[in-house]
Amino acid sequence: MSLAERVARARHLLAVVEKSHSPAAFASSFGAEDMVVLDLIARDGLAIEVFTLDTGRLPPETHELIATVRKRYGIPVTMYSPWPDSVDAYVEQHGRDGFYDSLRTARQACCAVRKLEPLSRALARRRCWVTGLRREQAGSRATVAEMERDPLRGIWKASPLAEWTNDEVWAYLRVQHVPYNKLHDRGYPSVGCAPCTRAVKPGEHPRAGRWWWEQQGERKECGLHEIAVKVVVAEAAE
Repeated sequence: MSLAERVARARHLLAVVEKSHSPAAFASSFGAEDMVVLDLIARDGLAIEVFTLDTGRLPPETHELIATVRKRYGIPVTMYSPWPDSVDAYVEQHGRDGFYDSLRTARQACCAVRKLEPLSRALARRRCWVTGLRREQAGSRATVAEMERDPLRGIWKASPLAEWTNDEVWAYLRVQHVPYNKLHDRGYPSVGCAPCTRAVKPGEHPRAGRWWWEQQGERKECGLHEIAVKVVVAEAAE
């Protein structure tokens, strides 16, 4: 499939989301894939809210990109932050950077406070959420479908770039002159919270830079996309 065909398919799916599954929202971390999706939403003027999870630990480059997006596209970006009391309780129990010490308690607890709970608020009363997930990104994402049912939240989940390759993502960004996170030029294929993300070394898996001190390989996740979903074809959701 050509890049033009990929784009047309993604635009069609996003149009279906707006038409048949509103109110919908796009969860953007402002990585490369998410900038493709955001550009498609803005290009077609779709009524799909763009939001991000401001964990309080995002790198300055991500905040710079958010400001650029607001200026260039003229669209609002809603920021969902963790509850301050929850963050304070976490820091009191584990320390500000306690996530380095334990996966099952401290790290997952930090992700729950800073990402999972704000996501729940962002998706409240939504019928569909849009993501930039791709199957090629990680083994844990190998079965991602373009349109699937999120049984935990009881809403649809759309991933219009599910079948795209990394080369196709970057070809789109360059052809359309889409702004992207400066960290990508410094060896960061994936961008998350500053203390939990590093550049990858030559030959490393693209996910190696996420939670780099853990030993789970490419299956490392924060919990936002770990639950099983029932896969359905995109056309069935029209």
